[in-house]
Amino acid sequence: MIKIAAVFGSPRRKGNTSTLLNHAIAGARDAGAHVTEIVLRDLKMSPCLEIYGCKAAGRCVIKDDYGEIEELLQGIDGLMLASPIFFYTVSAHTKILMDRCNSLWVKKYWIDKKPFGQTQYPRKGLFITVGSTKGKRLFAGALLSVKYFMDALDMELWRSLTFRGIESEGQILEHPDSLQQARESGKALVKALQEGQSQQPQPSA
Repeated sequence: MIKIAAVFGSPRRKGNTSTLLNHAIAGARDAGAHVTEIVLRDLKMSPCLEIYGCKAAGRCVIKDDYGEIEELLQGIDGLMLASPIFFYTVSAHTKILMDRCNSLWVKKYWIDKKPFGQTQYPRKGLFITVGSTKGKRLFAGALLSVKYFMDALDMELWRSLTFRGIESEGQILEHPDSLQQARESGKALVKALQEGQSQQPQPSA
């Protein structure tokens, strides 16, 4: 069974990105995936303190709720991440998680010594984001951050859903096409992960 983590990065429990992510989760479950939901606002996580305790074994040494998240992220096939835009990047809750995953970057590039410039990834991620304005580069910063965050997870930023001009809580409900797009993307992510697994070489008997 495909295993996916769904990360709610909004400070609002019923925010627009949370609503979109719930639809993506429903689509993924309809397609047969096991989805674990992570609500960042409910967790106690310190920002990265850049003490590099992770250099020893590739695991963060700060003792808080991140420990369980780090273990979960290493065992999933795919990720669905949702965050609103704040000053042209992700929410503070989301950025703390991303920065704490520096431990996985250290493991990948410093400990396991994988080469930079990876083009083939075993895992895939879906990013969902909403911004209140309509600026041309509204999502540029967030998309770059998420791309390289997912790289640390050995994960391709497979698809991004970006929605402009959405601000007040519940406003996304006025856009049923967007909700359907999120649901279909959840289904499509599972299919892409299944196809990727079927193409991987099987161990010899």
